[in-house]
Amino acid sequence: LADALAERCLKTEDALDVGCGSGQLSVLLADRFDKVTATDPSETQLENATVHPCVSYLSEPAEQIGLPDALVDLITAAQAAHWFDLDAFYREVRRVARPGALLALVSYGVPTMEGKLGERLAKFYWRDIHVHWPEGRKQVEEGYRTLPFPFEDQVMPALTITREWSLGQLIAYVCTWSAAKRALAAGDAAVVDDFVRDLAPFWERPDQPQTIRWPIVGRVARVDA
Repeated sequence: LADALAERCLKTEDALDVGCGSGQLSVLLADRFDKVTATDPSETQLENATVHPCVSYLSEPAEQIGLPDALVDLITAAQAAHWFDLDAFYREVRRVARPGALLALVSYGVPTMEGKLGERLAKFYWRDIHVHWPEGRKQVEEGYRTLPFPFEDQVMPALTITREWSLGQLIAYVCTWSAAKRALAAGDAAVVDDFVRDLAPFWERPDQPQTIRWPIVGRVARVDA
């Protein structure tokens, strides 16, 4: 993803990663841009961010970017744009972007697996626990296609995240979902427990890796004046 975005930029001097979290995308961009400014309103996220000599981390909201006008060649928001006040964010994007800069709002979509594991994962996501997802999750599920986006779309690069995980790794990942945490808080722990119980028969050995995939989705465009 970092390569695909950098290749589309007119220059690779300055990038801005908004809602950077722990800097997962920021540090990848730093290998392709001279300087990356990575921002997030959460001090806790930034305290755990990956250190890189070309990345400067700043605590600030997406709607109030502290950079000067017409500075950056690329603005990214990874797994974050559906939480922004988009009108205010887009005003800031137009302000800090150089002429012809690239804007990329990206996310990873709903995970999939093959066979019986995939069927049970899909049932868990779309039926069992779906009621516990916050409203903004719908934008991710739709690949940001209904997200307000006042720019002329370019084609998103066709990319997929692929991992080989054990049963324990998949369970640990699911337990990080905000939907899983909300289910537990609502007294609906059984929905997660039932999913974990049902997975075991489909896994020949708990330590045997199985393939899980997430499509990378989003919107990419040149920033107009």
